Amino acid sequence: MPKQQISTRQGATPRGAYSQGLRAGDFIFVSGQGPIDPATGEIVGQTIEEQTARVLENIKAILAAGGATLDDVVKSTVHLSDLSLFADYNKVYSSYFSDPKPTRTTVGSQLAGFMVEIDVIAYVGK
Repeated sequence: MPKQQISTRQGATPRGAYSQGLRAGDFIFVSGQGPIDPATGEIVGQTIEEQTARVLENIKAILAAGGATLDDVVKSTVHLSDLSLFADYNKVYSSYFSDPKPTRTTVGSQLAGFMVEIDVIAYVGK
């Protein structure tokens, strides 16, 4: 089955050579999202909590454009600019996902002017 591009104005516009999301068979892959306001293209949020919420809202919008929800997410990869932010980020992240939560990898990374970036994989099969 060929891959299908997923794109929405409700999510942040890509700033490079990548798609917001792709559907491949029964899976949707959402590229790493930063705390970018889709309307302005600007980084939003002064706290890790605000930035995490913006990132997850962008992901929700891209998933919705592909016919999925956060409940369909099976895997996430999270990059934090500082691992000391983990507890505050995790409170917000946890509030967006019902049980069972997706599997997750969280790493410390040098990021381009923001505190958090998240990508996800969703399963939309039967």
